[in-house]
Amino acid sequence: MAQAATIPVQQNVPELNYRVVPDIFQLPEGMNFGPCSAVAVRANGNILVFTRSEQALMEFNPQGMYLRSLGRGMFDNPHGLRLDAQGNIWLTDTVAHIVVKMNAEGRILMVLGVKGRATDWHQAGHLRCFNEPNDIAFGPKGEFYVTQGHGKGESRVIKFDGDGNFLTTWGGEGKAAGQFNQPHAVLVDPKGQVIIADRSNQRLQVFDGDGKFLREKAHPGTPCGLCLMSDQKHIMMAHGHTGRIMKLDMELNLLAATGGQGKGPNQYGEAHYLALDAQDNIYVADSLNWNVQKLVRA
Repeated sequence: MAQAATIPVQQNVPELNYRVVPDIFQLPEGMNFGPCSAVAVRANGNILVFTRSEQALMEFNPQGMYLRSLGRGMFDNPHGLRLDAQGNIWLTDTVAHIVVKMNAEGRILMVLGVKGRATDWHQAGHLRCFNEPNDIAFGPKGEFYVTQGHGKGESRVIKFDGDGNFLTTWGGEGKAAGQFNQPHAVLVDPKGQVIIADRSNQRLQVFDGDGKFLREKAHPGTPCGLCLMSDQKHIMMAHGHTGRIMKLDMELNLLAATGGQGKGPNQYGEAHYLALDAQDNIYVADSLNWNVQKLVRA
């Protein structure tokens, strides 16, 4: 928590017009979340929570009733969770160094990387291994992007075709344009541009689909999670240890915010990743307070 106290919070920002729905998740007796790393919402409204616990990936109905667990024993350090347009489940593990694709029922369709083996891409000679993969995003033609580097691994973006074949990579450690220090989240906008939450550099960077740097925008703090809103014209961002949930325009300007650092309703130890449902209700995975909070339009 000492780290959070040193992070600046942007002042004089309009309040994002959402309210918190307290503790919607109904867990079986004796079961708890671990640190909640990520969250996603299926097309049918069911909620997936990726948690650093025995359960790993947990599914709930829209009212928060527990349905099932997937992937028990598969993951060492659950991190990123995304759903593609076909409803497949994609997960990253920063300690096992793998990216896993499952179908909607939890059957493994693809594994990228070698479990337990970390290799910097530029040293590998061929691109078989990750080093701390963080997040995934999907392009308009089936291609996908993986960000890697969560402290010890080399910070970069890796692009694959829809079958998991390597296409290109860019980045490397540093503060210059096109370099990263913990590229924590990735989002592809409606134009096919790739937006990276460059967490420890306290900024967002934007590239074309092949890695050409286009622009950047400073966001002091720890920008962690990115999610496109249903209007395709705005972005929601989870701002890490500030505990702020921020609405941005497509130029990455801050429009409104809610939340804060703490342990109460609409407060977060670390607003790590977030997801939106069809009504743009917000689900925030908190890796320090071990919960997921739901925010609805006020």
